[in-house]
Amino acid sequence: MVDQGGSGGVGLAGAPPRHPGGEVRTRAFRGGVLTEENFPLADVHRFRGDDDTVVWLDLCAPDAEQIHLVADELRLDPHAVEDALSAGERAKLDRYPTHLFLNTYAVRLDVASGELVSQEISAFIAGRTLVTVRPDDTFDLGAVLRRSNDADLAAHGVGYLVHGIIDVVVDGYFTAVQALDGALEDLEDMLFDEDVPEQTVHRRSFELRKSLVQLRREILPMREAVNGLMRRDTGLVTDGLVASYQDVYDHVLRATEWTDSLRDMINSILDTNLTIQSNRLNLVMKKMTGWAAIIAVPTLITGFFGQNVPYPGNGESWGFSVDLVILVLSAAILYVVFRRKGWL
Repeated sequence: MVDQGGSGGVGLAGAPPRHPGGEVRTRAFRGGVLTEENFPLADVHRFRGDDDTVVWLDLCAPDAEQIHLVADELRLDPHAVEDALSAGERAKLDRYPTHLFLNTYAVRLDVASGELVSQEISAFIAGRTLVTVRPDDTFDLGAVLRRSNDADLAAHGVGYLVHGIIDVVVDGYFTAVQALDGALEDLEDMLFDEDVPEQTVHRRSFELRKSLVQLRREILPMREAVNGLMRRDTGLVTDGLVASYQDVYDHVLRATEWTDSLRDMINSILDTNLTIQSNRLNLVMKKMTGWAAIIAVPTLITGFFGQNVPYPGNGESWGFSVDLVILVLSAAILYVVFRRKGWL
């Protein structure tokens, strides 16, 4: 096993060569051991006839010329090549006469912003040759090599490398779903925290909801893709790899079910938030109505004593005192009653 930089093996060429279109990392494994690295793309034909050699070509931000150079050598279908060069293709597995085409997404949740960061990964599986295409180096392919075993690679070939890639990708799904679950629990606490502005709660809710929708859109198709890889007529999964692929498939199902529960959870949070806002509005209206009633009774009394006909105490100083006492007493009684009922 070697690390991402390729520190062991025979005939290693040091740092990956830089091509005009981007970084290209080439590896050749013979008997499960890395024997040659960073050879030119034009030399791929040297390994095509060797049944004991597995070739892995990793193209990071390639241009059309690099892709077509590989496509001509491996006879890749033009539609698959176009999908690899186009951004935003859905996760899928397409079967062609000379190869398989796998498209998937590695994901990571930025908890601070609530944004889901994803990177598209395309893979051509042509016999004992694997070609991976990435728009940038965000996804750590070194994690695949760190998990690899020389004996297993020798026994299972390209299928073992493909399993390593999708295993790392699916592990990323679980990490993102777990982080999203924790963020939603924190959001639930924010709902009842009066020190948190409502605008902050609203913004956070819709940020997490958007990320959840995107995450589901990228996880759901992987169930069909992994199931397609496991079909015996693809010739990719050996008997020794069936259990490993089945484990990845089960993890995809679990991640899918987890996102379903999170969808229900965030819908519940949004409904609860609306209910809390409605209750707060009702409380404000109740208080305003209580104060309006307190003001209305003294206004009624003032209007009575302000009429233009004689009444007891009219024009007398004690009449004004009685009027004032009634005003204060009625307002105080209403205030106490409303206060006890929780209306103020």
